[in-house]
Amino acid sequence: MGHTNGRVTEIRLEAGGHMGAFIACPDDAIPHAGQYLLASDMNDPQEVLGVSLFLAEKSAHGFWAATPIPISWIPGTHLDLVGPLGHGFELPREVKRLGLVAQGDTVSRLMPLVGQIGKSHTGITLFTDLPLPRIPALLEAYPLASLVQVLDWPDFLAFDLPLQRLSELRDMLGLRDGRGLNCPSQVLVTMPFPCAGLARCGACAVPARRGWKLACEDGPVFDLSQLKW
Repeated sequence: MGHTNGRVTEIRLEAGGHMGAFIACPDDAIPHAGQYLLASDMNDPQEVLGVSLFLAEKSAHGFWAATPIPISWIPGTHLDLVGPLGHGFELPREVKRLGLVAQGDTVSRLMPLVGQIGKSHTGITLFTDLPLPRIPALLEAYPLASLVQVLDWPDFLAFDLPLQRLSELRDMLGLRDGRGLNCPSQVLVTMPFPCAGLARCGACAVPARRGWKLACEDGPVFDLSQLKW
């Protein structure tokens, strides 16, 4: 588990009114898509629990953290960074038709996947009802409800959703009688990770086909086939 220092160097207003932050840090501290860092304000002695930071966009000398971020952070805020932690997305090399499904508070945690698709792709589509940021020209966007009509189109689906919406997923996709998806799928399950896997406190337990998994260390990205949904 890595441990390093970082610094907020820029703040910007994102879609939906959330604030995003650029985190200056060493390259080896930048999380992969779906992984997270546990960040703490070094100048706030009252901060007990850290904040989970996800990658939105990698850049030179750091990365843009996905929204939302604490409203107390300003340019110059010094951060204690632990990580990268957990398991991120792993896209098969042969993916040509990628579907991105954002059901949480932002689409930004899925955006790094756009750059991971090879030049031979035939389409990348985002399904969401969330406000959209500036998106690449190659990315199409549709309302969440339209996904039901095109479930046979993608050869890989990547979801981002809070734990409480996992049990709603089957109804949202219109899957009945135990029917599953026709393509491999991974899901980023978001929630607080208070112990970052250090204490195995169970606060981030996710129902699996066999018992429970901890999102902080077994995830937060899971193969959807592993989970009970």
